[in-house]
Parts: sequence; structure tokens; C-alpha cells
Amino acid sequence: MAATPAGRAVKRLVVLVSGSGTNLQALLDEIDRVGREAYGAEIVAVGADRDGVEGLARAERAGLPTFVRKVRDHASREEWDHALAEAVAAHDPDLVVSAGFMKIVGKEFLARFGGRVVNTHPALLPSFPGAHGVRDALAYGARVTGCTVHFVDDGVDTGPIIAQGVVEIRDEDDESALHERIKDVERRLLVEVVGRLARNGYRIEGRKVVIQ
Repeated sequence: MAATPAGRAVKRLVVLVSGSGTNLQALLDEIDRVGREAYGAEIVAVGADRDGVEGLARAERAGLPTFVRKVRDHASREEWDHALAEAVAAHDPDLVVSAGFMKIVGKEFLARFGGRVVNTHPALLPSFPGAHGVRDALAYGARVTGCTVHFVDDGVDTGPIIAQGVVEIRDEDDESALHERIKDVERRLLVEVVGRLARNGYRIEGRKVVIQ
């Protein structure tokens, strides 16, 4: 599956957020540090599913266009999914980065952007999917956990895995302490992966992601 249009040297990213936007900030910082040409991508817009979140404020401080599509403003989840897809499509992205976006996208969104939506999860998938990956790993007694960068499909954290980072679970860890260490690894891994996808291109062969 080809994923990024040929001939576009600097790929266009739309980033989706729901909260503080620390992953967004990590991407902004790296692009600012090395330059859009060296990184291979630029952020062209930031979207959210709610007003007033720090992720939107970060985007506005960076001079980026923003949009908000709230589920409650639409008569059905399908209508919201359509509205979100339209808002993202307006910015002609090569990749869509779900950076702490806490909504599950639907069929229309995936039909338009399938194989191009990158997400992070705070566990080593396929172990501990869902909203409580950190808590579940602790409760299970796992000795290592970590984070996964993967493409989004129509399941919950079931899409093809791009890269993973390992974090040791310490005896004294509670959910908050462990999650903070995972977030540190997650930010670095997301920045690395998005840049490699943008610069090198990739293909998806079944469940395997091959970066060129």
C-alpha cells in the first residue's frame, strides 16, 4: 500500500489532539530544530475534539491553523466522523498524526486516510490495548512495558505496528510514575518514526510496515 504521494519532498502533517499536546510540541520542536526539509515534513494544521485544550494553544502559538470538531455538535457519530474527515482533508495531508487524540475515528475517515494515520499507545501491543494500557500492565504484573507507534485501522489499537520502545517496570512504580517514563520514550519514538516515514516513504504488507 503506497502511503505518501510521490514527488512531494516535504510531507504535510495534520496533527489531532485532545489534551496538553506534548507529542505535538515534540514534533514542533524537532521540525524547528532541524528544519522542515531535513525532517521531511511540516505540520500544516492541528485539530481537536474539544475547545480550550493546551494542544490547540500550542498550535496557535506556533502560528498554525486549528479546527475543532466536537462529537456532541453532530447528530450521530457518523456525522461527526464525516465532519472530521472533511476538516482534515481540507489541509491535504500526507500523514495524519493522532497525538493523544482520544476519539476513535470511523469508517469514512479510515476510507479516506487509511494507511496514513499514525497513533501512539502506552503499552507494547498487542498486549494491553485500550484506554488503560499503563494500569493494565501494572495490574498484570508485567516486568516490562513501553509504547507502540502504529497505523490506525478499524479496531482498537490493532493496526500494523511501525515501532516500539521498551520501558522497565520498577517495583515502586504507580500508574502515574510509569506513565511519565513511557511518555518520555513515546515522544522521542513518535518524532523519529514520523520523520522516517516522511523522508523515506513506506509500504504496508499485511501486518508488516516496511520503511523504504
